[in-house]
Amino acid sequence: MHDFSYIGKSFCCEKVNLKKIAQEFGTPTYVYSYKTLTDHYLKLDRAFDYIHHTICYSIKANSNIAICKLLADQGCGADVVSGGELYRAIKAGIKSDKIVYAGVGKTEDEIKFALLSNILLFNSESQAELELINKIAGELNRRPKIGLRINPDVDAGTHAYITTGKKENKFGISLDEAFKIYKTAGKYRNLEFRGIHIHIGSQITSIQPYVEAIKKAVDFINKLKGEGIKIDYFNIGGGLGIIYDKETPAKASEFANSLKPLLKGLNCSLIIEPGRFITGNAGVLLTKVLFVKKSVNKKFVIVDAAMNDLVRPSLYDAYHNILPLQKSEGKISSEVVDIVGPVCESGDFFAKDRKLPFVESNDVLAILSAGAYGFSMSSNYNSRPRSAEVLVKNDQCYLIRKRETYPDLIRNEKIPAVLKRIGTGK
Repeated sequence: MHDFSYIGKSFCCEKVNLKKIAQEFGTPTYVYSYKTLTDHYLKLDRAFDYIHHTICYSIKANSNIAICKLLADQGCGADVVSGGELYRAIKAGIKSDKIVYAGVGKTEDEIKFALLSNILLFNSESQAELELINKIAGELNRRPKIGLRINPDVDAGTHAYITTGKKENKFGISLDEAFKIYKTAGKYRNLEFRGIHIHIGSQITSIQPYVEAIKKAVDFINKLKGEGIKIDYFNIGGGLGIIYDKETPAKASEFANSLKPLLKGLNCSLIIEPGRFITGNAGVLLTKVLFVKKSVNKKFVIVDAAMNDLVRPSLYDAYHNILPLQKSEGKISSEVVDIVGPVCESGDFFAKDRKLPFVESNDVLAILSAGAYGFSMSSNYNSRPRSAEVLVKNDQCYLIRKRETYPDLIRNEKIPAVLKRIGTGK
């Protein structure tokens, strides 16, 4: 699953003691395992050996340029949803012909950037967007490839905020509308309609929703072929779940094999967009205990990380396993506590009523499974500088993002001349 484990009494990433990382780089700090990242990518890539495919890593999961570069070195492509993610992918060395661009709200500037970058495919989600891409492509004398994102109306069985394949969600185009667009594709003179795209949600732990959605999409592709319309790319999206607590998601091989009867003979190049599957269990967040506080009914472990560093528990009520970096002897074995941060919100917590080994001020904890939607969703709320990020490979560690400082918080802000000069009262 991952390469974080106790070696003796010390919790380690690969062969590096995480306590040493906390001492050298401070806390809160994200730590990622090189081996876990590469292993997860390669497992999925090899699982689909039976069909021509491209793995396009979903950059939204973890957008650090070093992680993108690590995956680019393995031959990975990118799924991007903004101009900023496209910029990161290019700077990381991901080949433009392995980049696909999704999202319901692409701006004119973002479309221009993607066209000039010669990406592989736009995954388009509305007729209005198609008209805009067609217009800009004509102005730039480009002819981009288009994949229509269809909405298969399938319940992924995941959290409501990360379900994207039901008809009431904002994503995709209905099958009837997509068919009409393909039948009248000639009016978009600057576009090449070449693909079909689906993505039904995130943290999906059952294969069945994929099978249902992909069967609908395959039937639709065959319907288009029956009309003489050629489809070269079938993008099945991402969303493969991981183990946070007691989930039992499918292994990469099980997932690929379950889809084999549907995909074999389709004569399309397959695109897969994993994010969490690659990075989720490849990262932990280190945080130091500041205080242990007792109230009438609760015991609180107050740590120096907060919801601005890792928002998933607050946003999704998500579970993350939490372990001390050092196993101790001769102390109370465990106690029930709430693990909370310093932010001025009651929603600032990492665990509630959690049985935790006895800890004291200055002990360091590891919040597990924090490699996806951790730093990438972090913020400066409460004017808190964002954390450092460290990559571990074997017995070495490398700083891949410096911790922000107070001056970083205001570096893009400006006091206009109309306001009083600071310190003068004038």
